[in-house]
Amino acid sequence: MSVRTDNTINVMTHTGEAAQLPKQISFQMEDGKHVNMDVEWDPIPIEQYSKPGSFEVNGRIKVLEYPNPLVEQRADPYVYKHSDGYYYFTGSYPEYDRIVLRRSQTISGLKQAPETTVWEKHEQGIMSEHIWAPELHYINGKWYIHFAAGDRDDVWAIRPYVLECDAENPLEGEWVEKGQINTDFQSFSLDATTFEHDDRRYLVWAQKVDHDTISNLYIAEMENPWTIKPKQVLLSTPDLEWEQHGFYVNEGPAVIKRNGNIFIAYSASATDHRYAMGLLTASQTSNLLDPNSWVKLKEPVFVTCEETSEYGPGHNSFTVAEDDQTDVIVYHARPYKDIVGNSLYDHNRHARVQQLFWDTDGKPYFGYPGMTRDLKNKEVTATVTVK
Repeated sequence: MSVRTDNTINVMTHTGEAAQLPKQISFQMEDGKHVNMDVEWDPIPIEQYSKPGSFEVNGRIKVLEYPNPLVEQRADPYVYKHSDGYYYFTGSYPEYDRIVLRRSQTISGLKQAPETTVWEKHEQGIMSEHIWAPELHYINGKWYIHFAAGDRDDVWAIRPYVLECDAENPLEGEWVEKGQINTDFQSFSLDATTFEHDDRRYLVWAQKVDHDTISNLYIAEMENPWTIKPKQVLLSTPDLEWEQHGFYVNEGPAVIKRNGNIFIAYSASATDHRYAMGLLTASQTSNLLDPNSWVKLKEPVFVTCEETSEYGPGHNSFTVAEDDQTDVIVYHARPYKDIVGNSLYDHNRHARVQQLFWDTDGKPYFGYPGMTRDLKNKEVTATVTVK
């Protein structure tokens, strides 16, 4: 991976005064993007400042490192950092028959954290098959899980549902079924996520049209955590070539608000090595229910990387690191390309995490899956001049 500084780093100081080296530097990435990254410098002996002259000091990109994978066989991973200091993790269980939670006070600790089953599928009827993509949210003092499920008599009748829990610890409390979310029409629907903005709560989800052949993204304002207000608005349809590999798909939305904008990452195409992520952007001051407020990038932002052996990255969520400042992307990817049979039943989509960066225009920079391995060894040099 080619990473170089945008400008020569020159720092001026005076005899007897330590140099103030920059803690963050703009780097030009291999794809041409300019990205801000933290730098950690080698210690400088105080003797270097004793007389006028110049010397070089070495440093390296400071990047967060986490176990990779974080949790094996947990597709559609979701991590939420709560005000109690715990990180909560959930994802699709391989048998698609239950909802599990685990928690830890660190992201890395989620790898070995004990897992608790908080809800199991029904024996028949709705919510009895294909329990997919749970997300944990804390809204107005209660916990909610949004998830999708099918019916044993019609396993592809996937619909969005909500559970509620009023316990302090969601791993210990009782979960109450609040029912199906009232989308405007009935069809294959999944991957609901919710976010708040300007005292309004919104739902974003995927739903199929045209005889269940095209999966679109929709947005609606919410009346409560399990009910949307009419009417739902078409946010994005898979109209780009890279969104149509295998199937015409937009799904797996994830929201992050930064730098005056609201960003929605989403996933597209079949759930094999062609699975990839795109990005929608709207100004925080815009009408989020107006489709014209949203701008869709023409190219994907996160794709398979054969060099790091991470295939089909997607269905992500966002969380924040232990410093409560650094953004982190949580996503799944397989460790191999070739799949036998239906990719939905190849369960080795492992949950992974890596640092999310921001470019000099204030937009998220995803890089590529497994990028941490390459970034952590990148060095940078500064010239210090003592006058």
